[in-house]
Amino acid sequence: MNKTELRTEWLVIINPNAGHGKGQNDWSEISGLLSKNKIDFQEVFTVARRHAIAIAREGIASGFRKIIVVGGDGTMNEVVNGVFTQEYCPSTDITLAMITVGTGNDWGKLFSIPLHYEKSIQIISEQKVRLQDTGIVYYYNGTVRDKRYFLNIAGLGFDAVVVQRTNIQKDKGRKSKAVYLLNLLKSLLFYSHTATSVDIDGKIIQNDVFTISIGIGRFSGGGMMQTPKAIPDDGLFDITIIKKMRKGEVVRSLKMLYDGSILDHPKIEGYTGKDILIDSDPLIHVEADGESLGHSPIEFKILPKSINIVYDLFPE
Repeated sequence: MNKTELRTEWLVIINPNAGHGKGQNDWSEISGLLSKNKIDFQEVFTVARRHAIAIAREGIASGFRKIIVVGGDGTMNEVVNGVFTQEYCPSTDITLAMITVGTGNDWGKLFSIPLHYEKSIQIISEQKVRLQDTGIVYYYNGTVRDKRYFLNIAGLGFDAVVVQRTNIQKDKGRKSKAVYLLNLLKSLLFYSHTATSVDIDGKIIQNDVFTISIGIGRFSGGGMMQTPKAIPDDGLFDITIIKKMRKGEVVRSLKMLYDGSILDHPKIEGYTGKDILIDSDPLIHVEADGESLGHSPIEFKILPKSINIVYDLFPE
């Protein structure tokens, strides 16, 4: 097929290991429901970490402009990075949809995408589409500067430590929402705080920081709301800075992470902005959409309304 010929069917990218192997085990059910809803598609399974990035690039090069992700938030993040690192078309030509089989549904939860396969596929068949923002985070691994695109939330400091520990557990086959919470509590035993300088559109904020969240979406860690007021198409990041806290105070405040009241805490500050620079002493680490990355200095930039997503309800 000529690479310039556009294809009308969906490219379905499946992570077979997502959700304790549900991506593989449930594919026959999912593919049957796609056909039942008259959704034409071609499927490709990932075989390794970062493979979804390459599949998305290759699919777009061969004419696909609509992609369904069958996996978790990490698979979606890889597909997004494939979209934004290809050179065949603008990112706004691409439409993303999701059928969640992973352990979390943090990105999908924002748009009321259900875990129930048939219901989520019905939403795809309706093709309600809207542009959402995308974030870029620049970070360092040693002396090498790198970048990553993300659709949902990035975390620095304590959050990045918890995600790193959780990812190690996932690689060992331990995948559940409880794993994140357990690692959060275990990490409290040794993690303290970091002297941090945060520049938000030219405004400098210096604090001893426990953790920082940079959100386009609202949910992370299996339903926590670290940026509870984030709007995914307003062209702004929501920034939540949790200052130095005693360990007991952190534990007592966990409920606020789940009920959306976290910004009411006297040691937690909320901001919005487009361009963010973060430096620290000692180095502070960063994760994005649950993917462990590198360390400070760290820079964030927003790409407003830069990719189409299929949704049920769009948060206002």
